[in-house]
This record gives sequence, C-alpha cells and structure tokens, in this order.
Amino acid sequence: VKSEGPKLVPFFKATCVYFVLWLPTSSPSWFSALIKCLPIFCLWVFLLAHGINFLVSHRSASRILAGLIFSAVGDAFLIWQEQGYFIHGLLMFAITHILYSSAFGMKPLDLKAGLLMGLVSSSCYAFLYSYLSGPFTYLVAVYIALIGFMGWRAVAGVQLCNDLWTWTKLSACIGAMLFMVSDLTIALNEFCFPVPYSRFIIMATYYAAQMLIALSAVESRDEEDFRKRS
Repeated sequence: VKSEGPKLVPFFKATCVYFVLWLPTSSPSWFSALIKCLPIFCLWVFLLAHGINFLVSHRSASRILAGLIFSAVGDAFLIWQEQGYFIHGLLMFAITHILYSSAFGMKPLDLKAGLLMGLVSSSCYAFLYSYLSGPFTYLVAVYIALIGFMGWRAVAGVQLCNDLWTWTKLSACIGAMLFMVSDLTIALNEFCFPVPYSRFIIMATYYAAQMLIALSAVESRDEEDFRKRS
C-alpha cells in the first residue's frame, strides 16, 4: 500500500472527476469520452511509472497495459453506442479479456475453478439468450466465453488452500469478478430490462476492476524484490 498507493492518487482523482461531473449520456462528445477514459489513462501512467524496462521484461505487465489501452478505446466507442458503435466497443473489450487472460497465464490450471466459471457463464448466457436477436446472439456468446475464461484464469491464480496466494493474485481475482458484474449489468440493461442505478453500478465496478487488475501487474516486481532480499 505504501509503495503503490501514491502512484494511484491520479486514478482516484480522475474517478472522482467522472462521478462529480456525471456528464449526460444523451449528448455524447469528445469531452465526455475524455472524462470517461481519464481514469484508465491514469492506470497507464501507474504501470509506466514502474519503468519501461519492467514492462518490457515482464510480459504479464505489458499485456495488462495493452488491455488497458484497448479498454480506453472501447470506452470511447461506448460513448457513441446509440450511434451504432456498441459492437465496436464489445470487440475492444473482447480483445482486452484475451490480453488479461494471457497475462494471468495457464498455471495453475485449477479445473474446478474452470468448471465453476463455465457454469456461471453458461447460466448468464442462458438467461440472456431469449432477449438476444440477430448477430448479438452469437457475439454475446463469444464475449461471455472470453470474460468467463478471463475470470477462470484470475480465480485459478489464488490458491488459498495451499497458501500460495499473494495480494496481487487476490487483486486480479477480485478485479475479474467486478469486471464480470459490470459487464453483466450492461447486458441486462442493454438487452433485458432497465437496471436501477445501472450507470453507477457499471462504472463503479468497472473502475474498481481495472484498478485491481492493474495492481496485479506488479506481481513480477514483488517476486523480483523478494529474490533480491533473499
């Protein structure tokens, strides 16, 4: 907290700016896109503050940074979702989940966690299916599979029973779960029925998720420092 907390101050300030201004979604503009993306830009700075050499030498950190870049582009597209850019935003976030899954890696495998996430993802899609039509029937299925896979890889990294977990792995796990809550709320609100306070729920869980996933990128730095002290 002492070492990473100060680097996150700009992110918290930018998030406060977004919620204080609360620009209307009915009048999309480049300014509203900037305000919405600003917290994610601050997370770019947070990772870059660890040094270019760190990002180059640790693939997981560089992939999370790439995921944050695609997330910002997706956020910008969703500002104009009523103008037909919803699918573009969906594609950008699908790429984000692929990058995050790659960053979390395939070890440990933890098939039980994979089965659980598969059941959760299948249940969500089964509920949404009757509300979907046209290309969204397939696009939402692929997207849910990708975010479910990302959630599996994040959960699998937390081996609580074996005492092999770290605070950064736990951060990735909680972040992935919050990302799923945010996207499920979007899906319910977009395709099914109006969700009360949907915008607040979506953005609060989304920003928290991105922050926690960005924090998980410093896992490699923690291991490196531990080896040096040993």
